[in-house]
Amino acid sequence: MAGADGDDSLYPIAVLIDELRNEDVQLRLNSIKKLSTIALALGVERTRTELLPFLTDTIYDEDEVLLALAEQLGNFTMLVGGPEYVHCLLPPLESLATVEETVVRDKAVESLRKISQEHSPVDLEVHFEPLVKRLASGDWFTSRTSACGLFSVCYPRVSSTVKAEIRQHFRTLCSDDTPMVRRAAASKLGEFAKVLELDYVKSDIISLFTALASDEQDSVRLLAVEACVSIATLLPQEDLETLVMPTLRQAAEDKSWRVRYMVADKFSELQKAVGPEITKNDLVPAFQNLLKDCEAEVRAAAANKVKEFCENLPEDSREQIIMTHILPCVKELVSDTNQHVKSALASVIMGLSTILGKDNTIEHLLPLFLAQLKDECPEVRLNIISNLDCVNEVIGIRQLSQSLLPAIVELAEDAKWRVRLAIIEYMPLLAGQLGVEFFDEKLNTLCMAWLIDHVYAIREAATCNLMKLVEKFGAEWAQNTIVPKVLGMANDPNYLHRMTTLFCINALSEACGQDITTKQMLPVVLKMSNDQVANVRFNVAKSLQKIGPVLDSNALQTEVKPVLEKLATDTDMDVKYFAQEAISGKHFCLPLEVIERSVQVGGRVFFLPTRQNLLCLLNAKRDCSVQSFDKEIMWLSYPNSIYQTTLPFCTVLCCNTDCIGLIKELPRPVVMGTSSVVKVLLIIIPPPNPR
Repeated sequence: MAGADGDDSLYPIAVLIDELRNEDVQLRLNSIKKLSTIALALGVERTRTELLPFLTDTIYDEDEVLLALAEQLGNFTMLVGGPEYVHCLLPPLESLATVEETVVRDKAVESLRKISQEHSPVDLEVHFEPLVKRLASGDWFTSRTSACGLFSVCYPRVSSTVKAEIRQHFRTLCSDDTPMVRRAAASKLGEFAKVLELDYVKSDIISLFTALASDEQDSVRLLAVEACVSIATLLPQEDLETLVMPTLRQAAEDKSWRVRYMVADKFSELQKAVGPEITKNDLVPAFQNLLKDCEAEVRAAAANKVKEFCENLPEDSREQIIMTHILPCVKELVSDTNQHVKSALASVIMGLSTILGKDNTIEHLLPLFLAQLKDECPEVRLNIISNLDCVNEVIGIRQLSQSLLPAIVELAEDAKWRVRLAIIEYMPLLAGQLGVEFFDEKLNTLCMAWLIDHVYAIREAATCNLMKLVEKFGAEWAQNTIVPKVLGMANDPNYLHRMTTLFCINALSEACGQDITTKQMLPVVLKMSNDQVANVRFNVAKSLQKIGPVLDSNALQTEVKPVLEKLATDTDMDVKYFAQEAISGKHFCLPLEVIERSVQVGGRVFFLPTRQNLLCLLNAKRDCSVQSFDKEIMWLSYPNSIYQTTLPFCTVLCCNTDCIGLIKELPRPVVMGTSSVVKVLLIIIPPPNPR
């Protein structure tokens, strides 16, 4: 690597290479992340002959650096000369695949798997397969665990003789003395089975699967369960009963709850893999046992699969199996002592209604839904509420409302605010299904009550809820039903409720349209500008800015602007700030009355404001900035295109020399030039010379 120092053009690369040896971990890490830059500068030959040997010999670094190196090398094929030379990457990756840190080994294996696809069949046997053998027979368990992830990527592309050797190595690792190696082998068993010929699956893989599923370590046995899914999909139906099912039955009754949990977690996949007949004869009893398991974690995992398991049952016997075998277990789980079990069941139980149909849902499932809606666990109730639409599709909204609406109303007043929030979020969907008449009769009062809830999150959600309801039912419904009640809150003794009025107006103005906003809402907002509470007054300013786009220009200039100007002189700093912010908004165009006269400079017309109006303009925008180009020309920057005039090129203001004092008092200039900034040209016009 010393040769890089003799070439001035490679000096930056020499610096990066030196950083690879630096004591500072961060510098080494930064250099590793720029390894591709170093390789590009060195060229493919020097990368192969100098950089890679250097990296291979110095792999003793911090885990973070090694992890970055393992990732980089996986993308190095073209930097070493393409697929023809990709085997040059194997030595450093082989070293990384043997380190102690798991994440580094895993990343090295991932990169090895990636570059294995770049090897030709010949190179695979000459270079890659020997690496796998070395790892598989390594003294340290770390190398043997890494080897487990490499068998499947090279097996399909090697000769029959080498395939036999690979199968033998895998068999050896499956019976390794170290549990960590057996775990790694078990985790790759299904993947390896997929690339084997069917005869070898039956003769080799099944025996390995049986052995691993009977391992003394439960961490190995549970990984064998995961492999069972892949193995079962590979075998003909007639072989499943004899080759797979005895081991699977054993796993479903394993003494370790972790193994039973894995069976429950993979149950739907197992069900699809083994087919309908074995499902009816073997999996249904096994699933019942898992739903009744003594460990809550296992019951919760099984409960989570109830809907999916029932959907995948054979159609000709589905209803009978559910009603006879599954539903009794489900009824027990509804009153389970563990809240995680009940919550898991609540997240899927509503889906059974589409499987069982209307009559069975009304007779058997509705009582369970009602019990869960009244459960003491908030998450159970929330899961039921979130899936009500499944039931509505089956039994209809009337039946749903008669049976579950009382419980929903009760939840709407629940002591826990998150439960109330869940009901609010569901309300627009429920309202759309109920229809406007039913909603007004049963739920309108409830929605209005949420607006005065003591929790802000509820009041905020209730405001959004009203907006969605107006979008659903229309502006006329809002004018007759919602708006009068909202505006009535403007006189509430509690200032928080008065503020909620403003929040509702902000949300409803666009949905209600210009007419309702101008005639009904605007007068209330303007009246509230005299509120004794400063928080209400500055929210008035914010509301006027918010509803500005809905109002016509006449209302803006004659009604809104005077109120904002009054608020801009308020004693409270926040009120003043938000009022000035609103005045400077794009909906309040520069009125003609601020113009004292206009002048022509270079063929352009510039408007000249009076000193007083210039002061108002400058004060109205705290974040304006000035940049001086010379003694007579200055630029004033206003973000967000605030001042608009008839001039198309930019907004232009002029002032005479008595305003220079104001200009000098402005803060130091900031960088300008973004497209969102409108530049306001101030021409400082000296007094005319007397003639």
